[in-house]
Amino acid sequence: MNLLPGPEQLEIIETAGEFLAERMPIESIRAHRHAEAAVPEGLWRECAELGLLTLGLDEEAGGSGRTFDDEALLFIELGKRLSPGPFLACTLAARVAARCGDVALAERIGSGTALVALAVLRGDGDVRPVKGTFDLFEPAGASHALVVGRVGAALVDIESLGPLTPVSAADPGTRMSSATVESVEASHWLSSEDDWVWGRAVVLAAAYLTGLASAAAALATEHAKTREQFGKPIGVHQAIKHACVNMEIAAEAAQAQTLFAAIALASERPDALLQVLSAATVAGSAAVDNAAAGIQVFGGMGYTFENDMHLYLKRAHVFRHLFAEPADVLAELLAQDRAQ
Repeated sequence: MNLLPGPEQLEIIETAGEFLAERMPIESIRAHRHAEAAVPEGLWRECAELGLLTLGLDEEAGGSGRTFDDEALLFIELGKRLSPGPFLACTLAARVAARCGDVALAERIGSGTALVALAVLRGDGDVRPVKGTFDLFEPAGASHALVVGRVGAALVDIESLGPLTPVSAADPGTRMSSATVESVEASHWLSSEDDWVWGRAVVLAAAYLTGLASAAAALATEHAKTREQFGKPIGVHQAIKHACVNMEIAAEAAQAQTLFAAIALASERPDALLQVLSAATVAGSAAVDNAAAGIQVFGGMGYTFENDMHLYLKRAHVFRHLFAEPADVLAELLAQDRAQ
């Protein structure tokens, strides 16, 4: 199977990458770390106008109607650029709204006029009705919260969650709050039998992690080429050279597995769950390990706030724990039958 992007896919990725590099540079994460929202309202609408939230949404709901692997490629690019903001929540929420028949809400989300926070259940609770303690990601200005579970996905009015308690995130590009909910009925409910949103969510999170892993490897390798000690680039030393090679291999493995998982899910292969769990495991490990190894390659500079590498590590930890704990994912993966 050819997992390499085609010409049209490469054009989409290139266009998105150029926009993100120009309008959402990594330096802005540090500069705006005290702002209420990770992305200003006007800039978020620019992202929406470019179609970054609706690439895989049906054309009838205002989307581009592209395939799921196209969405995965876009999220890899978002990860490479360390793009902050509710890209994941809004992409999934627009799909939930459209599949529930609320095209108007899907169009508002897709146009950037309605924001959606991602509500992640921590500990005991449920998604139907919505109850328990949740971490909310990017709640500023959100009208709805998206809750994703194995049995389905729910959209709820964010005000129905009650008062939100701000949480200080280690990642300066992430905004978080916490809420404890006794019981709230969803305004929109999409069963996993109708659309496996949990699987899509895990794959897109893995794609973002893949992008983080790739960018960390590239950043470390470039530093190893240009940083000189005793008149020679540090990359000539085996300890550095081998670390950079291992990082690149991990990033390539993560991309191959994540894209295959996207194809397996979209084509409803019988081993789709195995492929999705594999993507989460491989991409999560690659992102965290590559960023940690990259800090070592940079040496003392890698530990400074001005260096970008720690931002990749912190974002990797955020995305790795969104929809399931890594240990639980690995345990379930090991219990699966081997791939078909």
